[in-house]
Amino acid sequence: MIETVKDKIVAAIKGTGNIVQATVDTVTQTLTTTIKDTAKVGTSAADAVAHVASGAIHGVAQVGADLTQAAQGIMLGVLRGTKQTGKEALDTISHTAQIAIRDTAKVGGDVGAAATGLVVGAIEGAKEIGVSAEDAAAADGAMKAAGKIGKTAVETVRKAVTKPVHGVKVVLKEPPLAKAA
Repeated sequence: MIETVKDKIVAAIKGTGNIVQATVDTVTQTLTTTIKDTAKVGTSAADAVAHVASGAIHGVAQVGADLTQAAQGIMLGVLRGTKQTGKEALDTISHTAQIAIRDTAKVGGDVGAAATGLVVGAIEGAKEIGVSAEDAAAADGAMKAAGKIGKTAVETVRKAVTKPVHGVKVVLKEPPLAKAA
């Protein structure tokens, strides 16, 4: 599934040039279809979100697209594709942010840009899912993932997500830092 999503993202971005919309559309369509099929194949919605977010990050990296715009599109696409609300949606936001930050680091991308886009997407999507923008901000998930990567990633993500977005100020919970190898 990761490869399929990656290929769809590459084609959509090259086809439209609109990174946010291409990513939103691809992620939404893929998740909507996949979640309908999860009961049939025994996979969870969380696994589907992880595979789709991972594939999207890899596709964006392949075409060298703007990670802030792509991460925004991933978050909006996940929220629209899962159609979750309330606490479930907040858990999905955190999970999506963790996967996106983890995979951004894996592909050598800018985790700060990805974190900014995730927060923007979560705040924009908050209205659609019926939660407050402050609660929806993807900062906690991004910080958890950064904590597993290391101190530099934590600092980069902290700087990125503490800038007010659309008038929303994000309050962070500090993650446990990765153990030095």
